[in-house]
Amino acid sequence: MTLTSLIDDSSRCGFPTEHGLSLHIACADGRNLLFDMGQSSMFVRNAERLGIPLAEVNEASISHGHNDHGGGLAAFLTVNKKARVYIHREAFVPHFSRHTEGLHDISLDKTLKDNPRLVLCGDTTETPSGAFLFTTPFHPDDTPLPPGSERLLTDEGSPDSFSHEQSLIIKEGPHTVLFAGCAHRGIVNIIRQATRLIGHTPTLVVGGMHLSRHGLSPTEEDAAITRLAADLNAFPECRFLTMHCTGLTQYDKLRNLLGSRITYLSCGEQYVLRR
Repeated sequence: MTLTSLIDDSSRCGFPTEHGLSLHIACADGRNLLFDMGQSSMFVRNAERLGIPLAEVNEASISHGHNDHGGGLAAFLTVNKKARVYIHREAFVPHFSRHTEGLHDISLDKTLKDNPRLVLCGDTTETPSGAFLFTTPFHPDDTPLPPGSERLLTDEGSPDSFSHEQSLIIKEGPHTVLFAGCAHRGIVNIIRQATRLIGHTPTLVVGGMHLSRHGLSPTEEDAAITRLAADLNAFPECRFLTMHCTGLTQYDKLRNLLGSRITYLSCGEQYVLRR
């Protein structure tokens, strides 16, 4: 399995970037998938530069209803004429982010909701390729939500429950790979839910961890990262590939605690998972 970052907040190899996430997933058995689409058509141009034909993608999914992950949906539907797009049925409700200057609308384009190529998912969905999508409901054993989740709201001004957030599991050979776009429900909670659903821990976890948040004091941030590292160490058989809303400074701190078990994938880079 080869994972290519088409969009990330940063690039170590000179690719155009934006705040967002888009990953191309090429499986050894020929499955050709896309996970998230950034906030514009930039992921399409980056794919062209990398020689990745998005027209040949068989399946696509959007992790949640924020425009930095699904803002490129219209662009994808234009360049790809066949793939179904799996998105949660609640993803198109209004969503907002609280900033010091007020609320920012981070919703998806509602005019696309009725496109016939969209598959509106519930709590669990298995796709024709064998990929598995699931939500992470609240559970008594939950760890605290990541710092970056606290400023996200619904259209009513209430804290987001993230019921629209879905994660993706793809199995290939001995590997079980879990993709979690922003992990607003907490990456540890998502790993635990995946384990409950499939009966074993994923071998690789890919996605943002939403550790970056403006206004968080260094002491609060360090405490959150230290707690997260301790929780992730409870999965010794698992490796982590992170990006986007984790934040580069926060990643460096996690790397100091987790060592080589965690890697950052920036825009334009590839990660090859070998059998």
